[in-house]
Amino acid sequence: MSSETLPSTMLAAVIYEKGGPEKLILERRPVPVPEPGKVLIRIRAFGLNRSEMFTRWGHSEGKVFFPRILGIECTGEVAACPSGKFRPGQQVAAIMGGLGRAFDGGYAEFTLVPEAIVIPFASDLPWEMIGAVPEMCQTASGSLENALELQAGEVLLVRGGTSSVGMTAAQLAKIKGCTVISTTRNPGKREKLLDLGVDEVVIDEGVIAPQIRERYPNGVDKVLELVGGESIRDSLNCVRKKGIVCQTGYLGNAWRIEGFSPLGEIPSTVRLTAYAGDTGDLPPQLLQDFLDNMINGTLNLAIDKVFKLEQIVEAHAYMESNQASGKLVVVT
Repeated sequence: MSSETLPSTMLAAVIYEKGGPEKLILERRPVPVPEPGKVLIRIRAFGLNRSEMFTRWGHSEGKVFFPRILGIECTGEVAACPSGKFRPGQQVAAIMGGLGRAFDGGYAEFTLVPEAIVIPFASDLPWEMIGAVPEMCQTASGSLENALELQAGEVLLVRGGTSSVGMTAAQLAKIKGCTVISTTRNPGKREKLLDLGVDEVVIDEGVIAPQIRERYPNGVDKVLELVGGESIRDSLNCVRKKGIVCQTGYLGNAWRIEGFSPLGEIPSTVRLTAYAGDTGDLPPQLLQDFLDNMINGTLNLAIDKVFKLEQIVEAHAYMESNQASGKLVVVT
């Protein structure tokens, strides 16, 4: 797509003030003008992320200023690249690096981003599947490899197992040769987790350490904590000595553990860490391998629902309702 064929305007979802899903306003905006060192992307699909919901609520004050087009990830095709580093029509993803926060993000038909956050790939998968991958792949893989240092043969507990990251992490851990226990608050979702290859499913009613210790008296090796808040206290009691708990998510919508005392509440020698990756944690080969594994059936992508950009308010309301089992995707 050359600059001569670019439309003059695009559809975008813009937020002007904090609040509920209805604060996302659909409007026509000028298509960004290509600039040196940047890439204009024709967006085809993007995944929804809870961090975008937190920003919409106003939890990113001082870091994100309105009005803003949200969206920390997107996938599509290069519309223009003045430097020539990427060719027009090339399939690319963009994640993090200020996308949707410091500058306008993926909730639109086009976005202009720094070359440094653009990741090329090639895939014949439909866009609604591709759009689900970048942030989910980066978060799941980074949590397991960089934070938890997961090794073959270890026992991994995924707390928040029916989230998109939880379902992806479980599959990556199984490919690595680990035993995986996943939790869900909904007994009706047990079979979905077992179908993914999870070894055991625990129904999470807030305290699961006694169940885990009954099955593994010394504790599991690692915990991927995607719920956050109060569940972290319980997760710390699920791991063995020198085991690791990594908080990656906030499914419980709680940013803090009230009254938390590290010396009194972290069991001796147990390690508590966190993971919040960036563009560099998703090198092109990792993204390409993930997409290829979806094609050959090694990975089963967990998509709960696909929306149109025009349905962004409905999509955010659905995300906020916590009904989803898997990734929510928006296509343009």
